[in-house]
Amino acid sequence: MFTSDHGEEMGDHWLLGKGGYFDGSYHIPLIIRDPRRAADPGRGRIVEDFTESVDVMPTLLASIGIEAPAACDGRSLAPFLESGSGPANWRTEAHWEYDFRSATDPEREVRLGLTAHQCALNVVRGRRYKYVHFTGLPPLFFDLLRDPGETSNRVDDPACQSLVLAYAQKLLSWRMNHDEHALTHIALTSQGPITRVSPRY
Repeated sequence: MFTSDHGEEMGDHWLLGKGGYFDGSYHIPLIIRDPRRAADPGRGRIVEDFTESVDVMPTLLASIGIEAPAACDGRSLAPFLESGSGPANWRTEAHWEYDFRSATDPEREVRLGLTAHQCALNVVRGRRYKYVHFTGLPPLFFDLLRDPGETSNRVDDPACQSLVLAYAQKLLSWRMNHDEHALTHIALTSQGPITRVSPRY
């Protein structure tokens, strides 16, 4: 398995390194070579479906026959390898978060009028639309089909209001679905701990 933790802007949007909400920082490679015969149907396939870095661990665990823990946010990519396609209920968007505070330099906070704890953003990115929510700044909304360079914020466009609301709700639901789940499947009873793991999807 080959992947990376982030991309590189390399001058795109006048930026260097990773940062912001642009795809160049977050659209990263993921190449998997599964040597098992069961993976023959998916061999050589380029997957266009959205995957996230949280899918790496469940995929590796599945490859050695271990179930992912309940607190794990991702899903195994084994169906893509074994059948050439993903499950019917696979994700339709990618999500990411970025904390842009600096522990040593408050310049961003001063320039933006934010506290250190407000220097954060969350993104939900579908095939056509991208919604960016900031902790202490107005949101952004892009139509990636018409504006692949993400230069025209349409959050205040009356024609996009229902889409902006829908994407804000998607992002809120995603965050709620991925809140801390480390102990939510365990109950301590007089007979000892009882565990009931339920799928999130």
